[in-house]
Amino acid sequence: MDAPTAIAHARRHSRYLDRLLDARPALIDALTDTLQAHASAAVLEDWLAQTPFEPADEAGIKRALRHLRARTMAHLIVRDLAGLADLDEVTEGMTLLAELTVRVAADQARIPLVARFGEPRSESEDGSPGAVQPFICIGMGKLGGRELNVSSDVDFIFVYPESGETDADTPNGLGKRIDNFDFFTRLSRKVIELLSEVTADGFVFRVDMRLRPNGDSGPLAVSFDMLENYFFTQGREWERYAWIKARALTGSRHDELESLRKPFVFRKYLDFGAINAMRDLHAQIRREVARRDMADNVKLGPGGIREIEFIAQVFQLIRGGRESALQIRPTQKVLDRLAMRGVMTEEAVDELHAAYVFLRRLEHRLQYLDDAQTHKLPADAADQTLIASAMGFDDYAGLLTELDAHRGRVSRHFDAVFGAQESDTSAPRALWQDADQGDDCRSALATLGFSEPDELSNRLAAFKSGSRYRQLPDTSRSRVDALVPKLLEACRETPHPTATALRGLDLLEAISRRAAYLALLAEFPQALGQVARLIGASSWAAGYLVRHPILLDELLDARLLTAEPEWPAFEAALRVQLDELGDDTERQMDTMRDAHHAQVFRLLARDLAGELSVERLSDHLSALADVMLRVTLDLCWRKLARRHRDTPRFAVISYGKLGGKELGYASDLDVIFLFDDDHESAPEIYARLAQRLLTWLSSHTSAGMLFETDTRLRPNGESGLLVSSVDAFRDYQQKSAWVWEHQALTRARFSAGDVQVGEQFEAIRNEVLTRSRDLATLRGEVLDMRRKMREGHANKSDLFDIKHDPGGLIDLEFAVQYLVLAYASRYPELTGNLGNIALLRIASQVGLLPALDAVAAGNAYRRLRHLQHGLRLNDAPKARVDPAQVVVERAAITAVWARLFPDAANLTAPP
Repeated sequence: MDAPTAIAHARRHSRYLDRLLDARPALIDALTDTLQAHASAAVLEDWLAQTPFEPADEAGIKRALRHLRARTMAHLIVRDLAGLADLDEVTEGMTLLAELTVRVAADQARIPLVARFGEPRSESEDGSPGAVQPFICIGMGKLGGRELNVSSDVDFIFVYPESGETDADTPNGLGKRIDNFDFFTRLSRKVIELLSEVTADGFVFRVDMRLRPNGDSGPLAVSFDMLENYFFTQGREWERYAWIKARALTGSRHDELESLRKPFVFRKYLDFGAINAMRDLHAQIRREVARRDMADNVKLGPGGIREIEFIAQVFQLIRGGRESALQIRPTQKVLDRLAMRGVMTEEAVDELHAAYVFLRRLEHRLQYLDDAQTHKLPADAADQTLIASAMGFDDYAGLLTELDAHRGRVSRHFDAVFGAQESDTSAPRALWQDADQGDDCRSALATLGFSEPDELSNRLAAFKSGSRYRQLPDTSRSRVDALVPKLLEACRETPHPTATALRGLDLLEAISRRAAYLALLAEFPQALGQVARLIGASSWAAGYLVRHPILLDELLDARLLTAEPEWPAFEAALRVQLDELGDDTERQMDTMRDAHHAQVFRLLARDLAGELSVERLSDHLSALADVMLRVTLDLCWRKLARRHRDTPRFAVISYGKLGGKELGYASDLDVIFLFDDDHESAPEIYARLAQRLLTWLSSHTSAGMLFETDTRLRPNGESGLLVSSVDAFRDYQQKSAWVWEHQALTRARFSAGDVQVGEQFEAIRNEVLTRSRDLATLRGEVLDMRRKMREGHANKSDLFDIKHDPGGLIDLEFAVQYLVLAYASRYPELTGNLGNIALLRIASQVGLLPALDAVAAGNAYRRLRHLQHGLRLNDAPKARVDPAQVVVERAAITAVWARLFPDAANLTAPP
């Protein structure tokens, strides 16, 4: 579309533009010349310069700013209606216009005030001149978010840093002194006048100051101290919402202002109480919409722009304090980040994006008609036709069909976040009210399907009569009263309702003093259902939630049961988050623990849903532990006061469950530390590093602990040095290590630190494992160690101990370790740290075991690990089962043992 056609098209759809070009024909040539250009900051500066003015010429300033507004509006209207500009270009263009004009207005308004009263300065204790105070105009709402629409007013708040006086009677002053409050109040009035006064050239922006502290009754300008005091003593929930997008447009010392704004807006904890506050605010808006018959308002009506903004911003209020990535202003970017974090599904965000763009484009076309601040669909048939045409529809009915579809989707997503989702809990509610009525309560529980009503009735009565419940604040007690019936209802849907309810009450009692967690469960019924399913499936999961209730937030992630972990991305994000905390060790330790617990919980949820095999789960838990070791090592090295190099020549070597990538939820970490560094202080420095790393991992903070650690597998065990040089480790392994230490080496690997040191370890490991050994001697030593372990874990029960009894896990692990030590000199492929099942397969491929025996033993190992895992998930004190359950598995493992140790079959023969 060429320029004349585009301009003519725009004039047909905008009476404002048509009148403007009739009044100022020269604009037509200007539009033609610049129509292909974006309205950038530089372009607007150039346009402003085309209407010069003198600093003292107030009329000239007003004229220049209004001419700039007309030029910018005309440019954006024509480009938008011609399809040359998208929504982002239009809103950015209007935002740049507001930024430039308020900056010019503030600068020009200050000149005569300074000439008369001097510069406003801070107070000074030593009599020297204080610092000149800047005037800071804060853009709120869509201006703050760089989303300003074409006929919008601008919401401002004016602030200045410090109290004091002007310097008029100093050698530089020319008139009388006034205090800074008076100076900036005068300046504020003049800025408003320069922008909003209607002259023969129109206006620049209508200015709305109602968002300032105390609203219309408050002062026009406030100091930082006044603002901070207001936030602390009077700031309301809806004002937190208003300040999310607040952005300084003029002046300096913006970092100080942000240090006041962010703690007010973003709580350090997960603030689910914000949902109820914003629901109340939205209810007020809807009542006003209904009272004034504003259902056709595309901003405030059902499914309108405001509801999309509310959806984005409520999650900012909830999570922004803990997730700095959500402390951004533009609505669409917030939605994208909510999808990235799984707070909302990608499908929901896509629908909200599409609706937002459609509604904002429609809003602009409504305002293009007469440059009016309107959001209401037209009643006039002719205007309806114009709006439909401007939106690209053949008729108004087609536009309404598309509009209704978008608004319906927005309302659906809004109700999913804010709507009251009440289930029928009348019976559990009555039961909770009568929890202290023993017989009635037991009878009601039995009727509801709870198989052990006596125990549950007693627990409910103890909860309700306990001091913790009775001492709760009224709001928290009300939430508990609402949650207990919902919890009981959710527990009825699980396979073991009574056990689930008992665990759920323990959790509810544990979090009853944490208003944020009560609010989460109250506001998100789906989370309560997830809690019931998780704790019903695993008592260990219930205990984990009680210890780390912050993990309840993870239940809101739409990807909880589907997302495969991406450990490199997780590690990169964690490092960024830790770097943002600077040198705050305590917060870094808590952040690492929270991050680790969250990932464990996500794996737990997928595990209990049947989405992960035991092997895959262990792989993920081991990879997660490696990440935490790498990150911890780097942090500890950076914090070490005495360092002799930028990067340590130091490595963490993992043994046992972590080394074999068979880590469980509660496994400790068996680790040793190696270094390769000739510096004279290296042993001492690396010993301190290792000790700090162990402390970092195992210390209990408010967020819990990362890992228990065990370093007894280091050379010479507990009596040996905490760290070893690579040469000392090689010498020990070749000359002093016991056979059981070489067995442990079969499951050892490099986990963190210097890669070259890790490669040296792997070379030593291969040297040791591929050494030729006398098989008879080796068999004797392996059997001797197995016999000692049997004696140390004697099982006097009638149950089968999955780990320690003959035909159990230890037998197979010892068998595989024997195969590696005995035959890796001939078959070096056995040295791979591939796991027991893979090594059995390799042993069969090279002829050391019959293929069928290897497969059967591998399947048995997998099955026993699965049984052991299930028992641990429900806090079984020992992993023991009825021997009849594992006849096939024991036979398969015993067959391999008998083939490798034919003279010691009685050691592992089933009774």
